[in-house]
Amino acid sequence: MGSPAVIDLGRIPSLGVLPRRMLAAVVRQERYGEPEQAFALEEVAVPRPKDGQVLVLVMAAGINYNNVWAALGQPMDVIAARQRKGAPEDFHIGGSDASGIVWAVGRGVSEVQVGDPVVLSCCQFDPNAADVRAGADPISSSSARIWGYEANYGSFAQFTLVEPYQCLPKPPHLTWEEAAAYMLVGATAYRQLRGWPPHRVEAGDPVLIWGGAGGLGSMAIQLVKEFGGIPIAVVSSQDRADYCRRLGAQGVLDRNEFDHWGRLPSLDDATAFGSWLAGAQAFGRRFWEELGERRNPRIVFEHAGEATLPTSIYLCANDGMVVICAGTSGYAGDVDLRYLWMRQKRLQGSHFANPQQCAALNDLVCQGRIDPCLSRTEPLSQVGACHQWMHENRHPPGNMAVLVGAPRPGLTDLPPELGSLADARPTPRPTLEAALSQAQGGRA
Repeated sequence: MGSPAVIDLGRIPSLGVLPRRMLAAVVRQERYGEPEQAFALEEVAVPRPKDGQVLVLVMAAGINYNNVWAALGQPMDVIAARQRKGAPEDFHIGGSDASGIVWAVGRGVSEVQVGDPVVLSCCQFDPNAADVRAGADPISSSSARIWGYEANYGSFAQFTLVEPYQCLPKPPHLTWEEAAAYMLVGATAYRQLRGWPPHRVEAGDPVLIWGGAGGLGSMAIQLVKEFGGIPIAVVSSQDRADYCRRLGAQGVLDRNEFDHWGRLPSLDDATAFGSWLAGAQAFGRRFWEELGERRNPRIVFEHAGEATLPTSIYLCANDGMVVICAGTSGYAGDVDLRYLWMRQKRLQGSHFANPQQCAALNDLVCQGRIDPCLSRTEPLSQVGACHQWMHENRHPPGNMAVLVGAPRPGLTDLPPELGSLADARPTPRPTLEAALSQAQGGRA
């Protein structure tokens, strides 16, 4: 029997068999807008790995804010951006987090083998790029891109195409959905907190964490605690405050108790600026109360941007750092330069993580020292709804995931009726050509 045309969601074919087509949650330009309308399940061709590439059967996929942006078509039309560089596809398959099984490999791949259970990081880069060969951090390379956002064929599909260095060992104790939920936010938070010396969180450092109950914040709280710092979280409700305290936050501030958020008023408007300053000072006093002493945060963990950055710069300790990885409330970040230069503060941009930082974060998860904070699991058909909840800030605390190949929640390996991956893994490792040959006579 030939290669199957397509397999049902939640069904796992024989190891290495490659269907011709796959189901994917696809975004198209004519559907740009609210996420719940932008995503639709479609059949598309299964991509084949080229030399040096890896095809992964996706068991579960994580939900992140970058595909809210992709669905909206703002701030970047990801399809048009790829087409300007010669990409033929008129669709976007998002998803920048996944757990799955290595299903086929191109020539020259030795880092993983067919049958390996993996989690995927989202940093892609050209190892032969001039700046990487000269020693640049790969995530800062001119060739760097985020898989499942800037790069196509992300995890919201039955199969995804990645580079070998993106594949990390799946923590054996985690379910597929738990393993799919933590890498993007966890590695991003790890780089923000440990990647910018000398401003690396150390024992006793107070750290202000915006959005403490979200995916990034839940990772940041745990990482600050892991390295001996003192996490103080900002949230929007009592239940989210309780959640942060359970994760290890020493203190919590409710942003709804303050009203000075937004763009920094003009310094020429003494009344408006005075009102803003009074709000920022009140917020700072509340921070001291939660900390239990009159010390400002050595590190401010930012990702909201426009609404909060003026307060972050003001409150950050002298010679401290505000480190920011996004602008979920807007991109116009106002800075009162008097506080930046006179008090010698640092405003640092940070974007995802490099392979070493991803591996370090993954090791902490494998050791059980960082929890994925999975709060909700849905089927792939609900991927648009998940992003809509995130867009409207109605998502539950922590992280969300969707099941793709996993037939049900709670599995850490193959379903019992299919045996274990350890038993199914072929020896020696088949090449892509062997997998394709098997597909011609394989079964679904």
